[in-house]
Amino acid sequence: MKISTLLIDLDDTVYPPTAEVWQLVMKRMYIYMRDYLGIPEDEVPAMRDRLFNRYGTTLRGLQIERGIDAKAYLDYVHDVDLSAILSPDTELRAALERIELPKIIFTNACESHAHNVLGLMELESCFNGIIDVVAVQPYCKPEPEAYQIALKLAGSPDPREVLMVDDRLENLAAAASLGMHTVLVSPLPQDGFRTIPRLALLPDLLGA
Repeated sequence: MKISTLLIDLDDTVYPPTAEVWQLVMKRMYIYMRDYLGIPEDEVPAMRDRLFNRYGTTLRGLQIERGIDAKAYLDYVHDVDLSAILSPDTELRAALERIELPKIIFTNACESHAHNVLGLMELESCFNGIIDVVAVQPYCKPEPEAYQIALKLAGSPDPREVLMVDDRLENLAAAASLGMHTVLVSPLPQDGFRTIPRLALLPDLLGA
């Protein structure tokens, strides 16, 4: 497999789900939906799940159904202190430095959140850029249009030479439909997907 560019997801991919970063962000989503949109508290979890599953992100769903301001929402939900959860990951840093290819974060979160995560993990210098959910608006993963915009922002590499690394099957399936190679980061293997339990093992898969 010939690879010229890596697109790597952020949340639950760069760090493991056990870090529980998402749980903190989710709490902020619930508060935003309750306090800023007036959604009854007992209805918030089910509504958030519905929006996420239908539109790919809660943000996209709230934009379509409630017309919210994306920046205000993203600033609010990602305003969390992660310093007690995330710390420098020297193993992952060394692994990423072994891969002598352009590596770009492609996330459904916002750029400031990506900088926050990568900064705490001391990984920012390992990546050549960040493509966040704002950059691909009005789309988001797993919408094919989001990937097409991301490819242009990454310098228009041939999709057949791009490797997408993500923890969500639907995101990888969309990438594969455009011709990209895929790697799933998951403790459990999935049929049809090359799988690694953590991102630090990616160089071994690539022979780097």
